[in-house]
Formats: sequence, structure tokens, C-alpha cells
Amino acid sequence: MKEMLKGHLASAGYRIIDCGTDSTESVDYPDFARAVAEKVSSQTAWRGIIVDGAGIGSCMTANKVNGVRAAMCHDHATAVNSREHNDANVLTLGAGLLGDNLAIQIVDTWLKTEFAGGRHSRRVEKIMAVEQRAVKAGN
Repeated sequence: MKEMLKGHLASAGYRIIDCGTDSTESVDYPDFARAVAEKVSSQTAWRGIIVDGAGIGSCMTANKVNGVRAAMCHDHATAVNSREHNDANVLTLGAGLLGDNLAIQIVDTWLKTEFAGGRHSRRVEKIMAVEQRAVKAGN
């Protein structure tokens, strides 16, 4: 799925930074999720997309990186909500749960959906405040 999405996004004009893996062997997804999240956190990348088996573990890992708001999306509605309401900057997808056509729909929707701001800005600020308290506490 990753290679298919890379081709789709490249043909749409997006610049791709591939953080791996290129192997069909079992790997530790937290290593790759962290690499993507750190690209977004450091503003080396505008947004990040992570593909693993279910999308759950990568989402959990990415959300540990300062400044990252990762969302595991499984349909059009969750893609819209994660961007409009939560200003998600990392998308995780479960290749074992989604077909290619649905994955493309989710990615396209997620990339094109703008953050709504307004009352959602206040809520995102509160999310980030929780993160900052954890960072200051050394957690």
C-alpha cells in the first residue's frame, strides 16, 4: 500500500520523503513511526502519512513526539474530522484493514481538508497544553 500511495501522491505533485521500510520482513513499526513524526515535528515535512498493519501502534508512537497530532483514519468521515476538528498533521493507515481505493480516498480527503479553526482552535490548544505539561514534567 505504501508504494501505491507514494505513486499516487507523486503524480499529484507532492514531494515524498520515504522513512522506510523497504523490506517485506517483519520490522518494528515504532522506529518508522517515530522517524515520520520527527520529520513533521521539526517541520522538515508539512504532513506525515504512516502505513502499517493496523495503523494503531504507529498512531500511538507518533503521538509521543512533541508537536504531532496523529490520527488513525479508516474512512472519509474520520479523515475530515481529524483535519477539521483536530488539525491532525500525521495520518496513520492500516494496510491490513483498508483496500487501496479507500486508502486513496482517505489520503486525498485528509490532505485537502483544512483546519476549521474557531472553537476547534481552543481545543487543539488544550491538547498541546497537555503535551507541554508532560514535556515539562519529564514524562
